[in-house]
Amino acid sequence: MQAIEEILNEVSALVWGPIMLILLLGIGVYLTFALKFFTFRHVTTAMKMLWQGRRSDKIGDISPFQALMTALSATIGTGNIAGVATAIALGGPGAIFWMWLTALFGMATKYAEAVLAVKYREVDERGRYVGGPMYYIKNGLKAHWRWLGSAFAFFGAFAAFGIGNMVQANSVADAVGNLFQIPTYYTAIVLTVLSAVVILGGIQRIAEVAAKLVPIMAIAYILCALVVLAMHITEIPAALALIVKSAFTGTAAVGGFTGAAVWAAIRFGVARGIFSNEAGLGSAPIAHAAAKTNNPVEQGMVAMLGTFIDTLLVCTMTALVIILSGAWSSGVNGAALSTLAFETSLPGFGSYVVVFGLVVFAFTTILGWSYYGERCAEYLFGTKVIWPYRLLWLVAIPVGAMSKLSLVWVVADILNGLMAIPNLIALALLSPVIFKLTREYLHTLNASNKRQNAEN
Repeated sequence: MQAIEEILNEVSALVWGPIMLILLLGIGVYLTFALKFFTFRHVTTAMKMLWQGRRSDKIGDISPFQALMTALSATIGTGNIAGVATAIALGGPGAIFWMWLTALFGMATKYAEAVLAVKYREVDERGRYVGGPMYYIKNGLKAHWRWLGSAFAFFGAFAAFGIGNMVQANSVADAVGNLFQIPTYYTAIVLTVLSAVVILGGIQRIAEVAAKLVPIMAIAYILCALVVLAMHITEIPAALALIVKSAFTGTAAVGGFTGAAVWAAIRFGVARGIFSNEAGLGSAPIAHAAAKTNNPVEQGMVAMLGTFIDTLLVCTMTALVIILSGAWSSGVNGAALSTLAFETSLPGFGSYVVVFGLVVFAFTTILGWSYYGERCAEYLFGTKVIWPYRLLWLVAIPVGAMSKLSLVWVVADILNGLMAIPNLIALALLSPVIFKLTREYLHTLNASNKRQNAEN
């Protein structure tokens, strides 16, 4: 078994090596420049659309707001707490700069994914809207590319059980067990029952729960982090300077921190940034395809806020708490580092913030990824697979919570990376469609503004 795990680790290192990171970041850079920084210039407009999109009477299954919250429910997970800590522990504070850069360019990738998802979505046998990379490959590219859509769906259907289910359940059981000494099987039962109540209700129920839970959990976590920032307000400029300086000069050994070169900062910053916001992996557009909208560009603008919220807000809060508390140089890694940072600044309370955040973030990730995996399975096998997939998903939760998952982790990591390849190829080949739809939208918007100005 150890030999198999070592081989898989080598495969994972290859899949997530420099070439993959360059491709993921490169697509974002290409789209950002080709769109003439559209995603930067229209952030405030997108926020207005998000607020207005809480209710919609257009075609689709869930509101634009619910679509974004469903996507965020899957992306705001352990990566925002453990992932950020790992990036700092291995790459130094400079890793956060590269995480920010990844997110800024990732906004264009997420925008493009959602535009294509709405443009090429379909209605299945149940009358539900379905879409995502497999559908925009199938409907947007020529027939000889169709196998790529099937490949994405295959990788997605199985990757979901690892990264979106068993790993998350294990994180919850571990966090709750360590802090409250609650037996793992109790946590497994409660988590499975709560997940069943939501998941068995389909996308409408998942979206309803996500629309309520995601904003509450994100705001609560950010507020707790802001309390820590307020306690160290005079040190914030120095922390930001450390992040920027370390991004280009590396980080010297200090305390329990062994030091990190510039390449380590880039590697772990980009990798953890992508793991956190999933821009380029092709998962989020599956949720956005179900949105009640007639305009692919408008949903794309709402979608790009997911990367902004996930990385530039939530991950940044975690990073600043870790750096300002001084815990970053302790030699501790992962969720334990985030726990140490919050507990150092908020004694007797900080560890509960991290555990509560981990539990809720992981739970919503289980909900969001259940939908992603289900849609991938439906693409391959039709609607008849939906209920068996949901039941199998629920069985996997207690298995994940009560198992040692080193092998599951690495397999899920490989499949997760392989998902990105068909999606990145499709984004590159279909980029002219994205640019055309964006130009048409801007032309219509400018014409509308001119008419309004003339009337006034």
